[in-house]
Amino acid sequence: MTSRIQSGGTCDLGCGLSPAPPRLTTKRLLYLALDGDFLPRGNHRGVAGLQRSASGKADSTGLGADGGVPTGDQEAGDHGGQDGPARFSPAPLLPIASRPRPPPSPRSPLMPGCELPVGTCPDMCPAAERAQRERERRLHRLEDPPRADPQRAVKEYSRPAACKPRPPPSQLRPPSVLLATVAESTDATRAEVASFVADRLRAVRLDLALQGAGDAEAAVVLEAALATLLAVVARLGPDAARGPADPVLLQAQVQEGFGSLRRCYARSTGPHPRQPAFQGLFLLYNLGSVEALHEVLQLPAALRTCPPLRKALAVDAAFREGNAARLFRLLQTLPYLPSCAVQCHVGHARREALARLARAFSTPKGQTLPLGFMVNLLALDGLKEARDLCQAHGLPLDGEERVVFLRGRYVEEGLPPASTCKVLVESKLGGRTLEEVVMAEEEDEGMDRPGSLPEEGT
Repeated sequence: MTSRIQSGGTCDLGCGLSPAPPRLTTKRLLYLALDGDFLPRGNHRGVAGLQRSASGKADSTGLGADGGVPTGDQEAGDHGGQDGPARFSPAPLLPIASRPRPPPSPRSPLMPGCELPVGTCPDMCPAAERAQRERERRLHRLEDPPRADPQRAVKEYSRPAACKPRPPPSQLRPPSVLLATVAESTDATRAEVASFVADRLRAVRLDLALQGAGDAEAAVVLEAALATLLAVVARLGPDAARGPADPVLLQAQVQEGFGSLRRCYARSTGPHPRQPAFQGLFLLYNLGSVEALHEVLQLPAALRTCPPLRKALAVDAAFREGNAARLFRLLQTLPYLPSCAVQCHVGHARREALARLARAFSTPKGQTLPLGFMVNLLALDGLKEARDLCQAHGLPLDGEERVVFLRGRYVEEGLPPASTCKVLVESKLGGRTLEEVVMAEEEDEGMDRPGSLPEEGT
């Protein structure tokens, strides 16, 4: 006969066995965590962590920098200790890789007596790696194989692991070399080039995390690397999904870049001239995210009133309200890098605007609307893109310049049609090279002009 022990009671057979603990369901865990009397193991925090987040002492979740389980290239220097006991908290709404947990700086490492080295490698790729990759024929075609040229070879990303020894200083590049490496990676127009650049920028972040670089130097390198990666993702074009560059992996790397940079800002006390611009880029890249908006609103008031961040907040507000006219007017005033950051949301914003037009104008007999009006409203690249957008959503055309809104014809299938965004993105380079944009101290076009924001409600 098998004895049964009732949950929270005594053995029903009188055998004297200890009662089994009550089964901890997810609902009970949440209740106990919010009640503050249950502390499960792990790096999650509950109400106390949320209260510390509101006071600026800690973040609102115990998740990794990416809003979830840390990835393989989560930088070794970006993991900080947590104050107070661990508590359970619900997962965030979106897995945003920007949780600015302030870990200890490299000058105060996690373990006493542990000093991070300073890189001494003068080349973009260490000599030992060049020789190994040349011997194994693993040089990328952009590095001019079969010989490993020190001026062309760039250190590739190698996933850190517990079984691997920490690289010596001779294989770590100092911040000055890392910045030069980023500058050499700004020519990315094809998917194959984008995949190469993304891998090398990943190695840049890892090298930076494994050494004791100052926060000011680290921020400059991370800003340049993130700006390059944003431009790389934006320049892939509509056919990127069929190329060697995986858009999902590139998006994850952008989020990791935001996480590394924002943690660097959080633990640094010195001024960062480009911080308002990159905090704005973070919000634009995560447009419509409650978590991203919350993180930005926790910034100091002096930072939130800077023109780049004010413009980003205005764009986010228009996106949430569904005000397409105001949204696309604001998008046309953004400089190049913010336009690259927000490009991934343009297709969805256009679809929402077209759906609103279909609900407003559709009749049983059909009502026509000039395509030129849609081009101006949605900042399209021309009449051809307007026709393609309407046909992709089942709306018939009346000739070459008008669309017919018939009741019941509007449909949404799959993802929104891809766009080249020449008006919203490419045209804003203004004859500059990508290196000039990435390495610039700040972009003042359209951001710093007084009264550049449209009036509320327009």
